[in-house]
Amino acid sequence: MSLNIPGLVSLSVFFMLTLATGIWASWKSKKDQQNRNPTEMAIVGGRNINVFIGLFTATATWVGGAYINGTAEIVYLPSKGLLWVQAPVGFALSLVIGGFFFVKPMRSKNYVTVMDPLQETYGNVMGSLLFIPPLLGEVFWFAAILASLGATMRVILHIGGSLAIIISACTVILYTLLGGLYSVAYTDVIQLVFITLSLWVCIPFALVNSVTESISYTATHQSYQDPWIGKIEKQYLGRWLDDFFYLVFGSIPWQTYFQRVLSTASRGQARLISYLSGLGCFSMAIPSVLIGAVAASTDWNQTSYGLPSPLERGESAMILPLVLHYLCPAYISIAGLGAIAAAAMSSADSALLSASSMFAHNIYRKILRKKATETEVLWAMRTSMLVFGAGAASLAFYSSSVYDLWFLSGELVYALLFPQLCCALFAPSTNTYGSAAGFLVGLLMRLLAGEPALSIPPVICYPACSLVNGTYSQLFPFKTFTMLLTLGTIIAVSHLAVVLFQRNLLPCRWDVCNIMGGTSTHIPLQQMETQMGSPTVALEENHD
Repeated sequence: MSLNIPGLVSLSVFFMLTLATGIWASWKSKKDQQNRNPTEMAIVGGRNINVFIGLFTATATWVGGAYINGTAEIVYLPSKGLLWVQAPVGFALSLVIGGFFFVKPMRSKNYVTVMDPLQETYGNVMGSLLFIPPLLGEVFWFAAILASLGATMRVILHIGGSLAIIISACTVILYTLLGGLYSVAYTDVIQLVFITLSLWVCIPFALVNSVTESISYTATHQSYQDPWIGKIEKQYLGRWLDDFFYLVFGSIPWQTYFQRVLSTASRGQARLISYLSGLGCFSMAIPSVLIGAVAASTDWNQTSYGLPSPLERGESAMILPLVLHYLCPAYISIAGLGAIAAAAMSSADSALLSASSMFAHNIYRKILRKKATETEVLWAMRTSMLVFGAGAASLAFYSSSVYDLWFLSGELVYALLFPQLCCALFAPSTNTYGSAAGFLVGLLMRLLAGEPALSIPPVICYPACSLVNGTYSQLFPFKTFTMLLTLGTIIAVSHLAVVLFQRNLLPCRWDVCNIMGGTSTHIPLQQMETQMGSPTVALEENHD
């Protein structure tokens, strides 16, 4: 196929506009940096992001390429359908729960990253271990986004996916490197506007195409495939609930979320952003649902795509760009490509900033170089951006493996990090022994459950575990079970350790984690910031 010149030109314009916005935001952040901590400016925008920008960046962070592509794919798949589209409701509830329960304790102590309460409660060693799952999740997420964008450009523009991955990665790394959260937040505004307008412009053309049945009819009637409304069979209810709880609670302990709610001027603004962005995430799924329904209602034999169908060719993951390309006029499909590129970049920059922020603030500053200056920490952050960005771009060439690794690391964040964060914020009596035991138990139980996508057979077969086409499938809600087991282990072992030392059943000299109040090496976060000369943020009650 020939190169799609108009599409390439329009996409180049979009990339240049995004880059220009990021550079302008970088200039604005430097202008506003007077009398402010430069590292805090880069990570949380100097806690000065207004509600409008905060709402856009929080929504755009979750409405990424995987979100809009994945929603359309699940609606299209005959084995799934609309009833299996859980992300819109799951993310919305996650943001509401995060705003209601987690914003207050995180902001009351002036935390900068999601790792701060974990390090403050359980120490630097456990903090380093708990840093690994979210770091892997962010890097694999960035790589998966780039891989998805490369595949999309290959379908619509007919250019090499490798070239698209390299250009996208370089653009995201450059403006994130220059302006930190300011650049990411302001480019998110442009990207979210592109996503909304571009997808909604495409919808009418796809709906009225002559090769497409009425989606209201195919929702409940057999046409070219099973009804796209889908169904939840009884034996799969456990898996459905497991996936739903994973989306709701597993989406909370990510730096990408807390970076937004910690960047506002007050607790009230942070909660408002969290609630409204949940509504925004839900509404942004509607175009993808309609496109998935159109794909399920289309006679592909009457399009230039022909037979076999996308499902039979194994291209269901590309169903959104395929609908835009084959069911919409060329100039309209180009607009749709802009939406996909915008969605990809809005999540990619957030993942990159999140990973580098945690490394610079929680690993470099608190462990590797405790006396590092602010300038040194800022350069550590920029260097890690380059390293993580280059690594993710390299992984993006192995798209199928990257997606599987991203899913597994996300599950580890749910099973390991969420219960640890809950205990650090809401159960202050827990200690390092409980945290370590919970980490080991949760990691072991998750790995022993197996991972079919990575060809890891299960050692533990939970109830309803079945063998399908030579692959074991866990239908029991084992992810949520593992998370609850981790939570219970942290609390139980913490209590047991205190009892053993208090009653002298174990000698106090064995208390290597110093939970009994000896000489502590932990430095409270507020004291550390004061020593570094960071300005104290005004009491939030004055803003609410």
